Amino acid sequence: MGNWQDNVRRVVPYVPGEQPQRPVIKLNTNENPYPPSPAAVAVLQAADGAAFRKYPDPTAAELVNAISDVYGVPADQVFVGVGSDDVLGMSFLTFFASDKPVLFPDITYSFYDVWAELFRIPYRQIPLTEDFRINPEDYKTENGGIVIANPNAPTSVALPTEAIRGILEANRDSVVIIDEAYIDFGGESVLPMISEFDNLLVVQTYSKSRSGAGMRVGFAMGSKALIDAIKAVKFAYNSYTMSTPMIQAGAAAMRDAAYMKKTTAAVIATREAFKPRLEALGFTILPSATNFYFATHNRVPAKVIFEELKKRDIFVRYWNKPRIDNYLRITVGTDAEMETLIAALTEILTAY
Repeated sequence: MGNWQDNVRRVVPYVPGEQPQRPVIKLNTNENPYPPSPAAVAVLQAADGAAFRKYPDPTAAELVNAISDVYGVPADQVFVGVGSDDVLGMSFLTFFASDKPVLFPDITYSFYDVWAELFRIPYRQIPLTEDFRINPEDYKTENGGIVIANPNAPTSVALPTEAIRGILEANRDSVVIIDEAYIDFGGESVLPMISEFDNLLVVQTYSKSRSGAGMRVGFAMGSKALIDAIKAVKFAYNSYTMSTPMIQAGAAAMRDAAYMKKTTAAVIATREAFKPRLEALGFTILPSATNFYFATHNRVPAKVIFEELKKRDIFVRYWNKPRIDNYLRITVGTDAEMETLIAALTEILTAY
């Protein structure tokens, strides 16, 4: 064998939650338990297969214009991609070219450090407080950029917008990315601040509140200068990242704001209804502004509960990592799914 392996870029990849290919109660990857907008489904069902011989619109104008209309942001301040992972990865590649470290929490979306390693970006992970909160003062220091998931994942805790304002005011020379994947479940968006801070990029996704994890649609909003920069990098890499059906279905889903509000309200209602029932079983749950719980049990180890639930075809998320190895992340499902979860937990906890 030759020495070509010496020139291979090596990185530890992101590990997504399990995607079992059989019927299970799937509460491990924060998917919305309700189907996507009927308007989006109708677009896909009516898709013209003959049109697929042509390349899609590289600007995804139909989707961009829908986002622009719904959020009241000029179209030239909107960027779209194949899920927010695509948008965030392209943002890392675009904005973090400094020799100073990019800052993000030690417990957060675990793709951030993967991108930093992949693109050879220096970074520093800032420890969350004892109660898993972000201390804004930790981000008022020299850096090459800042990334904050708000609400944070997997902890589910939201940072007040005024705290983010303080971070922005202290870092006008760095790009600050606020990843708002879960914002529609109870957080307050910092989107209004993009007119005040030209270094603020707000990233959102269809995967959670719009029930579109399988659609792979994400978007970012920010100043025209930021969007122009990320577009330049994107078109230097791949002009045709979004398929025609997803551009069209994404636009339809975006314009169906009433449906999104209906399903997110249902998820929030279930989240609040089942929280005290989980607490009654001995769980401590962090305040959630998301579609999941971050919970630890007062007696039975998280790994044991995780494994026992899996035996019963109920999947939740567990990480064998420092500080969070006794916590579970539990996606909020339908009321029926949560009832089954409660019954299974009662059985498991009784046995231990």
